[in-house]
Amino acid sequence: MTPLQQDDALSFAQTQPAGNVGRMKILIIEDDLEAAAYLTKAFREAGIVADHASDGESGLFMGSENSYDVIVIDRMLPRRDGLSVISELRRKGIHTPLLILSALGQVDDRVTGLRAGGDDYLPKPYAFSELLARVEVLGRRKGTPEQDVVYRVGDLELDRLSHEVRRGGKEIPLQPREFRLLEYLMKNAGQVVTRTMLLEHVWDYHFDPQTNVIDVHVSRLRSKIEKDFSRPLLKTIRGAGYMIKDEG
Repeated sequence: MTPLQQDDALSFAQTQPAGNVGRMKILIIEDDLEAAAYLTKAFREAGIVADHASDGESGLFMGSENSYDVIVIDRMLPRRDGLSVISELRRKGIHTPLLILSALGQVDDRVTGLRAGGDDYLPKPYAFSELLARVEVLGRRKGTPEQDVVYRVGDLELDRLSHEVRRGGKEIPLQPREFRLLEYLMKNAGQVVTRTMLLEHVWDYHFDPQTNVIDVHVSRLRSKIEKDFSRPLLKTIRGAGYMIKDEG
């Protein structure tokens, strides 16, 4: 973290009222002790309880043995690299939201990190204000039905294990991408899902390919889950994105 970023972290945190994001508890896994010290101080001044682990093995132990709202992890760590830590946490069934910090910021690097089990990826250098905002968002995800096997919206049902979708008891065959799209929409039922969110979580893109790929897939999905049914579920929110919701 550069001196400018350090000043940004401290000055931003000092402008935030204590407890502005509740008593969130996070784990920072970072081997750069100076950067970790600044982050820990800045998060604590923003009202967030922050623990620190200085290597991958320690981070894996702390992340496994303690309950955190979010884990912030560097990708390049001594003793055990960040992606290995993430994969092992997920293998153990630990679903704590994970934000990866890394100097490796190319698209392929981000995709690799997300596919390893990360929930968000922030390339270095970064502004603390953005890091804090992303941690807040991830913290709000904890406790959502991430581990539910079956999602339901009205008479529409999606089984995440069998990959079966039914509406009114009728099976609806979907292509793999259509299934992922519906799964993400149903996971966030009743909330607006933006194009950016879909690109990142369904297509693993962290840039806009400037195509109508989302519109095409949403249109196909809508025709499959609403054909022969009188009540629409999948709505287009003009200028914002999409929402799946049962208003019956």
